[in-house]
Amino acid sequence: MANGGPVEHGFPHLETVRAAVTALYRRLSYDTIHQFAASVPPVDVAFCDTDDLYLGAQRVARELVRHYRLPDARMIVAFREMEHAANVELAAGPEYFVELNDRFRTHRRDIGAALAHEIMHVYLHRLDLSFRGTRDNEILTDTATTYLGAGWLLLDAYREDGASSQKLGYLTPEEFGYVLAKRSLVFGEDPSAWFTSAQAYTAYVRGRERALCDGRQPPLTAAGWAGRRRYAHDRRRAQGHGRGPAHGPDHVPDHGQGSVRRASGGSGASDPPYVFASDPQGPLRVTFPCPTCHQRIRVPVKGRVRARCGLCRTVLECDT
Repeated sequence: MANGGPVEHGFPHLETVRAAVTALYRRLSYDTIHQFAASVPPVDVAFCDTDDLYLGAQRVARELVRHYRLPDARMIVAFREMEHAANVELAAGPEYFVELNDRFRTHRRDIGAALAHEIMHVYLHRLDLSFRGTRDNEILTDTATTYLGAGWLLLDAYREDGASSQKLGYLTPEEFGYVLAKRSLVFGEDPSAWFTSAQAYTAYVRGRERALCDGRQPPLTAAGWAGRRRYAHDRRRAQGHGRGPAHGPDHVPDHGQGSVRRASGGSGASDPPYVFASDPQGPLRVTFPCPTCHQRIRVPVKGRVRARCGLCRTVLECDT
């Protein structure tokens, strides 16, 4: 929890965020993901200063348990002084003990955001889904909270001006915006009307721009002129030498979910995300990430191709 200190911006955790989205689709399945088509509505987690602190926190916790479809999960909420925003004890259940930072006694409108993150820890614990290392596991939790419909609360808790700042979660504001936009593209939901923080809306717009770029990368037909030109150059090299671009692919671990072949620097602007591979028994093929779930898709290099992602079922128009 950034509280008065500097807030990190940009997209430094983007590869882990994308791996988290892929892991959610693999663990939950397409059908389960689509059970979360509706986000937590603001009215269900509203908390005003006249509400009883403990009863109000319990009410919000119950709404989030219901949203996540957690069976037999009773949340006991308490407050104490601590460094972090909140903490949850993960046990077999059915009761879970959540501690919130004492500052939420007077910042009650952000209680829903803190509880959304902590109760997602319970959800992922029951799924037995985790990443290696505290940092990556917290990024998974933030990503899952956002993609499954409660993370707009975390972004709305971001406020920053010349005198003070506040941000909850491990993702940057722009990364929260990115995941919210990815969710919006799948479910057709616009979360921008729910923001009470002007800075949150700005971060969402920046994240949405980055999310839209995922669907404009070659070999997708929506790619821009510059990307198509570079793709054609790399394809000629691959056809001439039987291998991909000179920079070559990196082998990137995806936190216990297997391994992913990614172009070097694929999360940045300088290196393309696609990789060519020659096949002695068939045509040259190109692999690239699905713009929805980021699982790698492999198609033959033979012009216009329609591909369907086997994980998220997105139909992709490609010009290979």
